Parts: sequence; C-alpha cells; structure tokens
Amino acid sequence: MKDYLIRVMTTNKEIRALAVNSTGVVREAQKAHDTTPVATAALGRTLNGALLMGSMVKTGQETALKIAGDGPLGKIAAEANHHGEVRGYVQNPKVDFMTSRQGKLDVAQAIGKGQLVVRKDLGVEEPYEGSVPLVSGEIGEDLTYYFTQSEQVPSAVGLGVLVDTDLSVKAAGGFIVQLLPEASEETIEQLEENLAEIESVSRLIDHGLSPEELLEKILSGFEFRTLAEKEVIYKCKCSKEDTKNLLASLGKEEIEEIIAEEGKIEIECHFCGEVYQYSKEEVEEI
Repeated sequence: MKDYLIRVMTTNKEIRALAVNSTGVVREAQKAHDTTPVATAALGRTLNGALLMGSMVKTGQETALKIAGDGPLGKIAAEANHHGEVRGYVQNPKVDFMTSRQGKLDVAQAIGKGQLVVRKDLGVEEPYEGSVPLVSGEIGEDLTYYFTQSEQVPSAVGLGVLVDTDLSVKAAGGFIVQLLPEASEETIEQLEENLAEIESVSRLIDHGLSPEELLEKILSGFEFRTLAEKEVIYKCKCSKEDTKNLLASLGKEEIEEIIAEEGKIEIECHFCGEVYQYSKEEVEEI
C-alpha cells in the first residue's frame, strides 16, 4: 500500500478528521538515522503527527513539532508542509531497546518529562508557536492535550509505529479527529464510543486497513466526504547554500582552527545525514 493521507469532514459538518499511512516514510527515516526500535517508534510517531498537522495548514505553510524530553532519546523534531513532505530527526538514535512490562516499546520512558512545542510558519513575519507540558510522552496523547489547551479544539490523536522482530518497520500511521463548534451531544457520545473501541493504529494498518477504512471505523455511524488526498514522502529540503549561513555564524578563530586541523569543514544535516564539505578556499569566499 502506498503512503498517503486523507482529510475528511462528516456530512453534518460536526467532525473533521485526517488519517495517514506512513509506513514507507518511517522506513526512510529509520534508514536515514539508523535508529534503534524505540527511537524508530518515537521518531515515527513525531513524523506522523507533523504530517497530519502539516496537512491542516494552507499551501506554502509549514508545521514543526519538537519533543524536548529529559529521557535518553533527547530532542525529537519533525517538519512537514502542506504538500505531504516531511523530515525529522532524533538526537540520540542509538538508545537501547526499551520495553514496558507489557513487552511493548516504552516510548514514554525513552522520552521522559518535558515539553511539546508546535511551530507553524503561516507566511507572516513571526511564526506561531505554542507549547504544553508532556502529559504522557506517548506523543499522540500529548498532541491531544496540545489541541485542547493551546488551540481550544476538542481532539483525539492516534499515532503508531509497529517494529517487526527483525527490527524493520512493519506498519506506521495515525489519525487526528476534531469536533467542530456545531457538534451535538449525540455526535460527541457516538464518537467517544467509537474511539473507545479502536485498536492500536499500527495494528490496524498492519492488518491492511487503508486511511479511508481507518476513518470508517473511527467515524462509524457518520457519513463523511473526502476533502483531500495526497501522497506523503520523506524529503529533506537541505542544500549547501543553506549551510552557508551556519558556517558564517561560526567565529573566525573557530573556523581557522578547524581548517588547520582538518584541512576542510564538514557540516552534516540533522534531518537526512547529508554531509556538505567546504575547502579552505570556499570558506574564504563566504
């Protein structure tokens, strides 16, 4: 099944929802960062959240998520745009295999306590930024809390990554469901019942459910229409030109010291691992 995302609204205009299959995207991220299983799960969930939120903004706008926890994974970040392109990284991708008592990957323990920061570049001078404390470290629950607290939109967020016994990514995806201001008590009760019966997102995708079928389960009892469908991909937007600003920010003494020791300067992109090299002559031209 290809990686894609859909955005829908119920015909009664009381619920909007998005769902994504991102198995290939998370595989690409795992390959780029050579992550251990718990790092794969944490980064994959963050990528899923960014993809879903990135599809809620207009063309030309971007959404970035940052998980700043005090656990061994360190910082996790993901950036996505309206076109379904996403990139991300985890500060410590080699954290040992961490499992809970139930035998599941313990993402919450690996992330620890801290903050969830959401930044939206809406094309204005200053980007919007909101933050909330991490309520669980499971990421989906943290985004649910963010929507309720920072945006005052009652929401349910489910994000999942299933890592196979051979450490490969078996399934990944997620959903966001939001109540609109017109939502009736009957609609709220029905949606709550549906959500209470939903299995884990990654398991449902592993069982072959498409984003449409996932939303059919979540929105059981409601009619809905698809507003948008788009392919999602892991894509980094870095370039050598972008790294020049970073190089220019280094002090002259620091640059000269690196050149003297190494004969060149290398800058690695956090998001994709691409390494950009600058010779002594190139540095002097900047």
